[in-house]
Amino acid sequence: MNPVGGIGGGGSLEQILTLRQQIIDRSKVLQEVHQPKPASSAEPAGTGAPSFGDSLRTALENVNSVQAESNRMTSAYERGEETDISRVMLARQEAGVAFEATLQVRNKLLAAYQETMRMGI
Repeated sequence: MNPVGGIGGGGSLEQILTLRQQIIDRSKVLQEVHQPKPASSAEPAGTGAPSFGDSLRTALENVNSVQAESNRMTSAYERGEETDISRVMLARQEAGVAFEATLQVRNKLLAAYQETMRMGI
């Protein structure tokens, strides 16, 4: 048994490349969430891009799912079901980054709201 959780083992490079690809795929999904969809001719008028609220809700749901997966993997590791510590740590780091990005967006939205409230009519 490798005490470092598979790092340096025979399949570790393949595992790292797989995890890297998963992160890239999730990043693409997040980018798609933030890019407005072009209105197609089959859609009725007025239902083009998703609303800001829908985009924000989707982004928050994605962050929630990343955090839930991180918690699941951490619990599985604590129970001994997950033996690859690198995967657990990567999931925890990904959840931390997602939360930090969400926090920064919240701060920017709050600052924009406060600035709007200070504007004269």
